[in-house]
Amino acid sequence: GRIRKIGNNSNTRVFQEDLIKYYKNRNKEKQWKEKLGNDLNWQLSFDNVRERDRTKHVHRLHPYKGKFIPQLVEYFLDEHIDNFKKEVIFHKDDIILDPFCGSGTTLVQANELGINAIGIDISVFNSLISNVKVKKHNIFELQRQIKIITRSLLEFTYNAKNIEFENELLEKLTKFNNEFFPSPDYKYRIRNRDINGWEFGKKKEREFLDVYVKLVKKYDLGIIQDNNSNSFLEKWFLKPVKKEIDFVYSLIQKVENKDIKQILEIILSRTIRSCRATKHSDLATLKKPIHTTYYCPKHYKICKPIFTILNWWKRYSNDTVKRLSQFDQLRTNSYQHCFTGDSKNLDIFAAVKKEDYNFYSLLKSKKIKGIFSSPPYVGLINYHRQHAYAYELFDFENREDKEIGPLFKGKGIKARESYIEGISQVLLNSKKYMEKNYDVLLVANDKFGLYPKIAEKAGLKIVKQYKRPVLNRTEKDKSAYSEIIFHMKEK
Repeated sequence: GRIRKIGNNSNTRVFQEDLIKYYKNRNKEKQWKEKLGNDLNWQLSFDNVRERDRTKHVHRLHPYKGKFIPQLVEYFLDEHIDNFKKEVIFHKDDIILDPFCGSGTTLVQANELGINAIGIDISVFNSLISNVKVKKHNIFELQRQIKIITRSLLEFTYNAKNIEFENELLEKLTKFNNEFFPSPDYKYRIRNRDINGWEFGKKKEREFLDVYVKLVKKYDLGIIQDNNSNSFLEKWFLKPVKKEIDFVYSLIQKVENKDIKQILEIILSRTIRSCRATKHSDLATLKKPIHTTYYCPKHYKICKPIFTILNWWKRYSNDTVKRLSQFDQLRTNSYQHCFTGDSKNLDIFAAVKKEDYNFYSLLKSKKIKGIFSSPPYVGLINYHRQHAYAYELFDFENREDKEIGPLFKGKGIKARESYIEGISQVLLNSKKYMEKNYDVLLVANDKFGLYPKIAEKAGLKIVKQYKRPVLNRTEKDKSAYSEIIFHMKEK
């Protein structure tokens, strides 16, 4: 009641919402403990870490579902101790292994701390992302190639009238939204239940659709692709966007420098991921392709699909250069590389020997000190399919049949048994290359209680568990869950 008396103008309403958010957050820890138990290590939630720090430098080089935050990795890799972490597990110049490398978070943080790290991932694309993050690059040459491609793309889009069409569409869309969806008043009216946002939004969606159709005819712009194949690129991208993607891809293939070419592929992949023909509220799920303007419940206004990749290409090109440059200021001379392969049977010595003989000599004599990794969760993510657009565009080999615990295999008894077998085989193979008294730390959402069985099958014992709350800040599903960091050693 005290909050309501603050006032009714738009500025105080925003302040009112901030106050409500503050009081909700103040009770958050209590609510989580009631739901998940009092044994949570709240310090490991890192809920006080800012978004820009959780996604610092190369960690946001490309979207990836299922990665852990760098602060969690740093907590266990660095040499500090506290009330929870009572011993230093890894030291500078150690060699560690991440057999489920994903997008390379462990490798990047190991580099910052001067720790050598070997990654393995079954996904070709994951290995590409990881290695682009940790490699040293020629930034000047990268900028030069970006300028060449951007200039060519700008000319290509101008001749195709994409930009002219989108500029006029945006002009009319802005005027329409300002009139019928003024911010923040429209949001306030919905939250105050003065208006049914969905009914009003759908009504205005139909009204603006006439404007959109007339503009498409005016510019004689083909929107829907002619091909009805099962191709991801045919289904989820508008025709003008697909033409631009093909054009930029053709330019990247002409780049002779392999390292620069790989960075450009990452930029293009990140670009086209943001340009899929879907509603903003469906980006994570891809429910249905969208080819027209639509009412967006996420932004409380009429939104549009993407008709040109130009702005996204420019944004992500600049951002990539900035992030790689930032990481250059922090990097150490330690070794990191992610190998594409099956962690259940990859010969790590042979792989490293082929890639870097000097480091192979060190690895042979010193061996691996331990593992820090986050294995896939049972039936949660299809790790290949989340990047289907990249696999199709770059013609990467698809190895999803070798994934452990993918979404398409479900969470049933057979899936769990297969998961136990897969993870334990990875650990058994990894042990061949580790020194005596090694340490294994695995981050897992073990709601099915599988990890004691995995440890047993791998000849390991669980010596400590750290239970942390996971704050899901970016996805729609804000439900509370916890994960455990299992510290294992040889039996």
